[in-house]
Amino acid sequence: MGMQVTWTGAQATALREALGLTQKRFAQRSGIALSTVKKWAKLRDDIALSDKTVEIMTTMLERATPEQRARFVTATSVARAPAATTDSNVQWGPAVWTAAPTAVADDLTREDLMIDRRQLSRALLGVVVGAPLLEPLERWFAEPTGTAVPGTAQPGIGLPEVAALEHTAQAFRAWDDQHGGGLRRKAVVGQLVEVNDLLAESHPPQIRRRLMGTMAQLAETAATMSWDSGDQHMAQRYYALAVRAARDADDRPFCAVVLAGMARQLLSLHQPADALELVRIAQDYAAGRMTSATEAMLYLREAWAYAKLGRPSAFRRTAEKASAVFDDADRTGDPYWIHYFDAAELTGTIGGRLLDIARADPSFGGEAADHIELAIAGRRPGCRRSAALDQLNMVEARFIQQEPEEACRVAQDALVMVEQTSSDRVAKKVAAVYNRTGAYTTVPAVVELRERLRPLVARV
Repeated sequence: MGMQVTWTGAQATALREALGLTQKRFAQRSGIALSTVKKWAKLRDDIALSDKTVEIMTTMLERATPEQRARFVTATSVARAPAATTDSNVQWGPAVWTAAPTAVADDLTREDLMIDRRQLSRALLGVVVGAPLLEPLERWFAEPTGTAVPGTAQPGIGLPEVAALEHTAQAFRAWDDQHGGGLRRKAVVGQLVEVNDLLAESHPPQIRRRLMGTMAQLAETAATMSWDSGDQHMAQRYYALAVRAARDADDRPFCAVVLAGMARQLLSLHQPADALELVRIAQDYAAGRMTSATEAMLYLREAWAYAKLGRPSAFRRTAEKASAVFDDADRTGDPYWIHYFDAAELTGTIGGRLLDIARADPSFGGEAADHIELAIAGRRPGCRRSAALDQLNMVEARFIQQEPEEACRVAQDALVMVEQTSSDRVAKKVAAVYNRTGAYTTVPAVVELRERLRPLVARV
């Protein structure tokens, strides 16, 4: 094959990703300063490489395996292709599934920490959907798990240090479950950078698996926090990194949970068919390895997709499966990351999905309200985001039931909880409730509620 003659920072970065190397390892192998490698990744096509550096890049490309060269050619071809004009054409570069997880994490966290969050105004923009999402993912799952990239020995990293990192990952996830809104997102990303740096070194298999599992947990938390901050594109990329890391850690149940998180994000973006496929992939991949609570959660996520697809019968059938499995669950062996899935979460999710159906068929409104009421009563103290969403769902259910005064009474209580979370999901739900009030502007209580909602909606 013909070799590259002129090189830019983007092409050098593509070579590094094709080789599956972090910036640090690439700098060591090429003999080029790490600061220069980072500058290439930052400036990309805006920087041209010197003749001497081109010789080094060309030599590295010539010494690459045929598979690595193919990855490079594919990546640079994608980079040169015209930008997609519609969201449905968005695709990931091949390095998302082919490069080492450490290389993916290195680029992702660096890019993330440079983003000005105030400039975000994304919804589906940049999110991969349809065949470009599902086909590469299924092909990747069909391949054998890759081998770890060798590193330099790093003494002093033992089980106590790994346990401390795992504890930190748990603490961040608990914070997100309670508060939402991505309030500690940068701290999570910073911890992810630290774990990724450790993974660039050599470790015994047991420690490496646990470090990779910690990376998966941190990446999943970063995904939910990014989503809750309104950055759907970055959230999906963190979910993909979490899937990669969980598989390398041989943690199939958590990998399934991450896929379910990706599915939930797509459900919020009105992509239920893709979400359903992701849930099915998760169910197949983790079959026989999950606790009952995780299995019930996946059934419920499947039911959620059916509700969004306008299939109430399939929703009921699958939600009943979720309830039956959950009722028989022995929670003593559950990993910490499924503890959030309790009776209130089960009931609240069913109620929320009945509410989805009720928007098209109001006869479901009463049943939705009954489930949501049970969820509100059963929520654990401190789950502010979930509690706010429950109460806002109840407001909408009461409006669907043609009970505007009761809806306003519930809304006044709900807004106390809403004001305690900066969650983008909660903000969008507030906007939906505000839109629902438009049909009742002759009711004095509704006029008062709209005045209170208006400044909250203005920030969405």
